[in-house]
Amino acid sequence: MTFGRRALLTASLALPFASAAAKEAWTRPAGLAPDASVALWSDGHIRPPAGLVEAVVQRSQDPNASDRMLQGISRPRLDIFRPAKPNGAAVILAPGGGYRYVVIDKEGYELARWLRARGVTVYVLFYRLPGDGWINGADVPLADARRAVRLVRSRAKIDGIDPARVAFGGFSAGGQVATSLLTRFDANVYAPVDAADALPARPDALAAIYPVVSMDPAIAHAVSREKLIGANPDAAREKLYSPERNVRADQPPLWLLHAEDDSVVKVENSVRLREATRGIGAPCEAHFFERGEHGFGLMKAAGLPIAIWPELLWNWLESHRIV
Repeated sequence: MTFGRRALLTASLALPFASAAAKEAWTRPAGLAPDASVALWSDGHIRPPAGLVEAVVQRSQDPNASDRMLQGISRPRLDIFRPAKPNGAAVILAPGGGYRYVVIDKEGYELARWLRARGVTVYVLFYRLPGDGWINGADVPLADARRAVRLVRSRAKIDGIDPARVAFGGFSAGGQVATSLLTRFDANVYAPVDAADALPARPDALAAIYPVVSMDPAIAHAVSREKLIGANPDAAREKLYSPERNVRADQPPLWLLHAEDDSVVKVENSVRLREATRGIGAPCEAHFFERGEHGFGLMKAAGLPIAIWPELLWNWLESHRIV
C-alpha cells in the first residue's frame, strides 16, 4: 500500500507547466487530464452576472508541480476521471479556494487521479462562487453541489457507477460546500431542471478535509465568511450557514481530517462539527494530526505522518461500502 501511494504521489508531481495566460484550462497529456467534462446546468438555466469572465491562474513557479486556480466561474461543471475498470463507486470532489476561486490541481485533479487508479469514477466540481454577483449568491455553491449529486446519479449507466455508492468530498472552502450539503441536502435552493432533479441529493458518505465549517466569527475563516454571508450578517443568517449548528440524524456518514497547526482554517471548525455530530448520534470518524498546516492535499503532506490520510479515507469509504 505504501509503495502504491508513493508511486501515485510521484506521478502526480509530474505535471507540465501551464502559464497564467493559457486559454484552455484542461489541456494535459493523456492520463493527467480529465476524460470528459459535463455542464451542471442546461443552456439558459443560469444567467452569469454581467462581466463575469472565467480565468485560469497558475500559482506555482515549479514546472513539475502545477497549482492552478479557476476564477470567475460562469459555467459550473463536473470534470470526469474514468478508471479503466470501474468498481461502481463515484466520488464528487469540491476543491477549496476561500470562495474566491476554485483550485484545480492540488485539491481536485491530484486526488481524482489517485482514486481513478483504484477504480473509482471521480467528478471534480467547479462550483459557482458566492461573491461573483449571482442572485441568491450564498446558495449557489450548495445548489451546484445538490445538482452535482443528482446529475452523477442520473449518469449511472453512462459512467458505470452504482447510484447508491456516491460520496462527496470537499477541501477548505469546498469543505464548507460539502458540510452544507451534509446538513442541507434537501434545501430548496433551486427550481428543478429535468428528470435528474427527481433523484436524491443526499450523498451516501461525505468527507471534509481541513474544512471551513462555521460562520462564528471566533473561528470562521474570515474571507470565506464575508464572501458567503457578507460582512454584517444577522444571527439567523450566521446560524443557517454554519453546518455544525444544523446537524441532523439522517445526515450522511461523515469523515473529517484536519491538522492541529492549521493557521488558515482553525481546527475548531472540524472539532465543533465532530462534537455536534456525535451529540446527535450520527456516524462520524475524525482524524487530527499534529502537523500539516493548511492546504496540504497530497503533495504537501509528503514526509509527514499526515501523508497517510488518503489510505485512511479509502479504508473509511470501504467500511461504508462505497469502494
